[in-house]
Amino acid sequence: MNKTSADVKDTIHKGLLFFTGLQGKDGSWRGEYGGPQFLLPMYVAACHIAKRSIKQGQKESMIRFLKHYQNPDGSLGLHEEDSACMFTTALGYVALRMLGVEKKDTQAAAMRKWMHDNGTALGAASWGKFILAVLNLYSYDGLHPITPEMWLLPYSVPFHPGRFWCHSRMVYLPMSWLYGKRAQAPADELTLELRQELYDADYESIDFSKHKDTICPCDNIYPLSPFYKAASKLLQTYERRAGGTLREKALDEVYKQISFEDQATHFIDIGPVNSVLNTLVHHFHSPGGPEENKSFAALDRYLVNTPEGTKFNGYNNTALWDTAFTTQAILSTPFVHEFRHSLQNAFDYINKNQVLEDVPQASLHYRHRSKGGWPFSDVEHGWPITDCTAEGFKAAKELSPWVKQPMESSRLRMAIELILSMQNPDGGWASYEKKRGGDWLEHLNPSQVFSAIMVDHSYVECSSACMQALSKARGMFGTDMDRKIKRAMSRANAFVRKTQRADGSWYGSWAVCFTYGTWFATTALLAAGAKNSDHALQNACGFLVAHQNPDGGWGEHFSSCTEQRWVKSGSTAVQTAWALSSLVRCGLANTAAAKRGATFLMRRQQEDGDWPEEPLVGVFNKTTLIDYENYRRYFPIWALAEWDREATDLRASTLE
Repeated sequence: MNKTSADVKDTIHKGLLFFTGLQGKDGSWRGEYGGPQFLLPMYVAACHIAKRSIKQGQKESMIRFLKHYQNPDGSLGLHEEDSACMFTTALGYVALRMLGVEKKDTQAAAMRKWMHDNGTALGAASWGKFILAVLNLYSYDGLHPITPEMWLLPYSVPFHPGRFWCHSRMVYLPMSWLYGKRAQAPADELTLELRQELYDADYESIDFSKHKDTICPCDNIYPLSPFYKAASKLLQTYERRAGGTLREKALDEVYKQISFEDQATHFIDIGPVNSVLNTLVHHFHSPGGPEENKSFAALDRYLVNTPEGTKFNGYNNTALWDTAFTTQAILSTPFVHEFRHSLQNAFDYINKNQVLEDVPQASLHYRHRSKGGWPFSDVEHGWPITDCTAEGFKAAKELSPWVKQPMESSRLRMAIELILSMQNPDGGWASYEKKRGGDWLEHLNPSQVFSAIMVDHSYVECSSACMQALSKARGMFGTDMDRKIKRAMSRANAFVRKTQRADGSWYGSWAVCFTYGTWFATTALLAAGAKNSDHALQNACGFLVAHQNPDGGWGEHFSSCTEQRWVKSGSTAVQTAWALSSLVRCGLANTAAAKRGATFLMRRQQEDGDWPEEPLVGVFNKTTLIDYENYRRYFPIWALAEWDREATDLRASTLE
């Protein structure tokens, strides 16, 4: 079937009609952000420990969710599309039983059989063992130390936890309090039953101290390093003597840091794991107190009902991120006037959710400045991120001609100043903060299932977003700012070029994988002034064309992230949109590859204007998929709009 430019515009228009219909009353777009299989069980565990009831209908929905993603062999994966993982299977089994599922239930029995066939919960990765310990289903003797006194060290110490990536330090912060207290729920009848169900030996006979390093092969994705094990032995020696005044002082300091995080984020916290753990700290610190109540109320924001059941999202919401990208996608189309009302509402959301104040006493709480930034979700959450700030700036600036009252120049300047303050010495940008420690700290990674969690590394995606924002800020704030931008762009350009792989691609750390990284990187080089003839851009486009599927689309399997090489998969609308946009921006809109990619996106669209659900494409720490539900909606619109605008020969011919 031949398609013309009118057909492309019709596809874009249908997509916009559908997607603008999903805009919230607050002007934002937000989508599901599930995927990790350990989040809901952690929430259920917290409710059980604190004796917080879950309504029967919601219990049934949670059970349906856990069973829906159970693998044929009985296990649960680390994420919804993963094969077996003992960490998540053990916690998932415990959650099912705490939600009222009987031991004899067919799927529970299959889960239990898989655990016993694969070494039992003794082989769970460290986070699993930790939650089991708090539940009184595992002994603290079987954990590597998480010593709270680390927080009393001077910040000048190179392994001070304040130097860790903020997500990691905010997880291990409450873990250190719970570990230091050896906090455990009292054993009840279900506890005694679960102790027998999780293991193949009598619970009281197990010497848990011998199982610190027992790990199921499927959980041992990133084995503990010899360096970590040596450090752990030193801390074990200390733990045998720990206690008294110093331990109490350390616990007080940790609790102050936890309380600050709660107050600064309205108890939402930076993410769901530390939100659950902070809630448990409040429960053991002041059972039934106001902090515990506020924490549980905030946890409800992470719950979302889906056709598969109730899941626990990986963030309180995706609103700023989705809204900033959606805005830019709409602005790229020829239908801006028609959807001006949606754009005004989106601007109102972006305008209201910029962070306008730094957190108080930031340095005492290991926080970078916040003023001028945008978070991933909303201002209540309050943690600015480099690329979210950049995308918020870009959207706010580009909306200026289309809204009643554009954002004040002073606020746009604040965003650029924040971005400049967050550039790393290597020229790139990390996620939430500047990189604070050496790469050697990754040898202290205790998780076993996640990679690159100890320091906030520079990422090509974050760097690209910041470069795009800086490029758009040129000429806005005077010559002094322009000089700063020029210096920052020069260093960033060198960083992006240095990280290009020999095959022409860039590794993407926050989505699957090379289509994503390459889209950001090519756009970064263009923002820095590269011409289409640039060798790096030509190599990148050559890489993409070489990996196009016969159907015209692009598709990568999530194992591209762990294997760090292209692993071919069926074409998806999202990955095709990233690849097509890269080709178009690099001047290849009129090539056969671009035309075939556009045709794939047009064929893929459903009658209602949406694009179908596809495999998850979001990822974090190289191993865990997460759902960016709206990617399949705005990225195809954006890519097709760019292609239609640049494919000049389309107006004189037809597209096969």
